[in-house]
Amino acid sequence: MDWLSLPPLAALRAFSAYAEHGNLAKAGAALNVSHAAISQQLRSLENYLGTPLVDRSGRALELTAEGRHLAQALLLGFGAIQSAVQDLNAQGAARPLHISCTPMFAANWLMPRLAEFRMQHPDIDLVIDPRGEVVSLQPGGVDIALRYGDGNWAGLEAEILLCSPMVVVAEPGLLKDRKVQAPEDLLDLPWLEELGTTEAAHWLRSRGVAEVIRGASLKLPGNLLMQAVREGQGVAVSVRDFVREDLKAGRLVELFTGSEGRGYHIVTRPGVQRVQARQFISWLRRHRKTKEPESDR
Repeated sequence: MDWLSLPPLAALRAFSAYAEHGNLAKAGAALNVSHAAISQQLRSLENYLGTPLVDRSGRALELTAEGRHLAQALLLGFGAIQSAVQDLNAQGAARPLHISCTPMFAANWLMPRLAEFRMQHPDIDLVIDPRGEVVSLQPGGVDIALRYGDGNWAGLEAEILLCSPMVVVAEPGLLKDRKVQAPEDLLDLPWLEELGTTEAAHWLRSRGVAEVIRGASLKLPGNLLMQAVREGQGVAVSVRDFVREDLKAGRLVELFTGSEGRGYHIVTRPGVQRVQARQFISWLRRHRKTKEPESDR
């Protein structure tokens, strides 16, 4: 198709709207512009084509034979476009919005707030997919992932949602009179980890600890992890924001803190997002916290 030979789209839309309504004012209302703007676009299109499309000799405007010919073609063309767009929108609306996150994030952050989104958007079907593993974002699959890290995931777009460092915590009774001055002092204690993750081993390696954990290890779903920590069943790595109230109340103690500048991110594929995803992301942004509050201790 020779795109450069076609008139400007704005002029074609204005003419098609006028041909449909037979009135400048009604055409302007349909396109949310003034009737003068429609008249200007009609004259611009006539100048471009070098032929009159509207007969202005009488008291009322009428389409010329050339105008009727073009109007019929535009009706078919714009009609086909509208039909295709409606089909695509219907396909997108029919598929639930698929959200991936860790069970701990779902239990501690997402679920306590999700009722608000559902109240605001009752027409959007959701699939909340809580798992520890990092899932791939493929067309027709997961729409949005809520991931913890520094925001650098190759080939994906990420923006911070919740800024909070990782901390190592334990119930005070588990430690008894133990002095904890270095990560190695925790190796013979039991450790708790979320299913699908290796947070404990990763944290120890990041602190230069080459030895393996000598204490018992228990992996369990994220929504049960903090309950087990509070009961003194083991040491765990958590996002500080999720245990802030426990630390403040003395139910848990913070033994070590990870690097700053990390947190949960809104992760998507590059490109245009479907309407439901844009609405969910907009809602997430209204709950965004990009600065770690001062420590309560």
